[in-house]
Amino acid sequence: MKLLRELLYSCPLDSVYGDTNIAISNIFINSNEVSTRSIFIAIDGVKINGHQFIDQAIENGAVAIICEALPKKTHNHVTYVKVVNSSRVLGLVASNFFNNPSSSINLIGVTGTNGKTSIAYYLFELFQKLNFKVGLISTIEHKINNQSFTSTHTTPNTLETNKLLSLMVKEGCEFCFMEVSSHGIDQNRITGLNFRVAVFSNISRDHLDYHKSFEHYKNTKKKFFDNLNKDAISIVNKDDKYSSNIILDTKSKKIFYAINSNAHYNASIIESNLLGLSLEIGKQTIATRLIGDFNAHNILAVYAVARQLGQDNVKVLKLLSSISPVPGRFNIIRSPKSNVVGIVDYAHTPDALRKVILSISNFCNPTQDLIIVLGCGGNRDKGKRPIMGKIAFQSSSQIIFTSDNPRFEDPTSIIDDMCLELPKETGNKIHKIQNREEAICFAFNQVNRESVVLVAGKGHEKFQEIGNNKKPFDDAQIITNILNT
Repeated sequence: MKLLRELLYSCPLDSVYGDTNIAISNIFINSNEVSTRSIFIAIDGVKINGHQFIDQAIENGAVAIICEALPKKTHNHVTYVKVVNSSRVLGLVASNFFNNPSSSINLIGVTGTNGKTSIAYYLFELFQKLNFKVGLISTIEHKINNQSFTSTHTTPNTLETNKLLSLMVKEGCEFCFMEVSSHGIDQNRITGLNFRVAVFSNISRDHLDYHKSFEHYKNTKKKFFDNLNKDAISIVNKDDKYSSNIILDTKSKKIFYAINSNAHYNASIIESNLLGLSLEIGKQTIATRLIGDFNAHNILAVYAVARQLGQDNVKVLKLLSSISPVPGRFNIIRSPKSNVVGIVDYAHTPDALRKVILSISNFCNPTQDLIIVLGCGGNRDKGKRPIMGKIAFQSSSQIIFTSDNPRFEDPTSIIDDMCLELPKETGNKIHKIQNREEAICFAFNQVNRESVVLVAGKGHEKFQEIGNNKKPFDDAQIITNILNT
């Protein structure tokens, strides 16, 4: 337990009504979970306003309320703390409650439109191979050494993050590698966290359903670096045209990595094929099991982080050769009976789809067809749908438009959106099959003995979001079953 006044340390407060010397057993943002002697922090969220549930939280045992607006009815036995921004204060209170664990571990945050998951995963694996105890907070899963925990958001709320970091510290972890999403930055989910290193991979169109404009999206990413302290390190991809702007106002040390520009850390691609990627880094050649030219930037980012964290050059390069691919990122599934190849990839933005197709084109010979199965998520940025449809159309021999995670939208309307900018006369090149499993089966029925089938959009996900339901669904498993039949 901690005293309320201890938890409010460094928090910007408007006013306090009641006793701050009360003992607090826990912190909650969900009124249904509130237990005795706890704080309830009322957050005005994207879907739900926590201020509506203050009375319920008190009934369940809350003795302190942090809120942006005081309720009409107050209770003498409850302390009310009025603040300007509850979500920001949550981060500070949570850090204080868990003894500021981000200051007891080397926290490395990775942000960018594409590459976050891969870079974080590769760093986790590399530092494990370097014999460190390490943690991971990512889209796919959270990990503490060899323990794995389910992930629901790319960047969890600060309460969950501090809880995870506290467990990592208890388990002796020296490093934690964390994906930092634009939603997480904008919603104050990283407030109060002390980042040792921040990595910027790239930025392109994504999440405009939330951010409304690319400028707001870019400035949100920038805010992550603006808030770093002078002892932190920013490691950014110089090949991205926005990289200089992203770190324009940071107080941190600035480090660049690049393949096509002069930087602190450079690499060049020697060979790229379906067996892996060979690179030259620092005049030394490494052969990796990772596939796709886009992974060159990811590997180089990992190398730059490791070197900035004081790791031995020779050891790092040697271990990078053995790094494993990330689930659902350019996942290759081969037919045992022919040269047909299925590729599952998470590409759900125009830039990511373009990069995956470019990597595939480097492997294909003129006799190989590229067949693409593509969907776009419902209740997300509609503007990217025709862009992705056009990219797929221009790059494929056949394209099957299908459902991704329709959520609360009509899948047929989403498919129509993807086709908006396509020619009216397309022959037999375009197919619309709403059922995703049927679409994948149809694609493999169109193959010749050397075709490549790209199934894009869902990657590692093992479900489909339809309305409020998450229906079990695994692209990779469906392809495996087809190719082994």
